[in-house]
Amino acid sequence: MPEHNPAVEAAIMGELRLLDAEVRRSLERLGALLHPDFYEFGSSGRLWDRASVLAELTGKDVPGSRPLTASRMKGVQLAPDLVHLTFDTEEDSGRRVHRSSLWRRTEDGWRLYFHQGTPFRPDPE
Repeated sequence: MPEHNPAVEAAIMGELRLLDAEVRRSLERLGALLHPDFYEFGSSGRLWDRASVLAELTGKDVPGSRPLTASRMKGVQLAPDLVHLTFDTEEDSGRRVHRSSLWRRTEDGWRLYFHQGTPFRPDPE
């Protein structure tokens, strides 16, 4: 059984909040989870920074607000203030993405510093 790790648990809770459509549409709630230096290599291949993610996701009805289902989420604490998470997501459309996130502890709590998404197809049976 994995040992209890409050840092990993905090990062997982933050990641799960980021998957919530209501959080993704709220500039304040989303902004509170993203590190000031946040950047992402998106599953589309696009490079995102904090400002572009906030503008895209908190706009009107955007594709980024569609429901996602997360699975296989696990984490490891790399340093006292750094956690690495890996997990998969699946959209209602069936699109699947491997995801990797780095969470950094700041004075304001744990914030997402880096994220990468890579689309994948399940292995044929």
